[in-house]
Amino acid sequence: MLLGQYQTKINEKGRVALPAKFKKDLGKQLIVTAGYEESIMVIAQKDWQAVIDKVAVQGSPLEPGRATDRFLFGSAFEVELDNQGRFVIPRYLRQHAELTDEIMFVGMGNRAEIWSQTNWNNYSQNISKKVRGLGAK
Repeated sequence: MLLGQYQTKINEKGRVALPAKFKKDLGKQLIVTAGYEESIMVIAQKDWQAVIDKVAVQGSPLEPGRATDRFLFGSAFEVELDNQGRFVIPRYLRQHAELTDEIMFVGMGNRAEIWSQTNWNNYSQNISKKVRGLGAK
């Protein structure tokens, strides 16, 4: 199970090292695709179909379903870890997630997310405020 947060750097070519704790669960063959809230989803290639079965609406005649499929499939890339556990995040996805030099990997159970450090900090602060508000009720 993928848990926790790991801060790391991405180089100018988009190369990044997958956290060691994630390598065991994800393996060497990955799918990276655009995620929600300007993040990138990282999924083990062997688990891709199961994730898609839960979120995709393949063949849907409705526009929201088609848009979801285009979002997930149209931005998906197959990547393979090198011998040092690194991979290159495609330029399109780096732009989607507004990645600069500092990034965060976030464990999400059966998948991971990649966030820019700035976007993750902003998102985390917003969620923390909402959680505090729920606890006060």
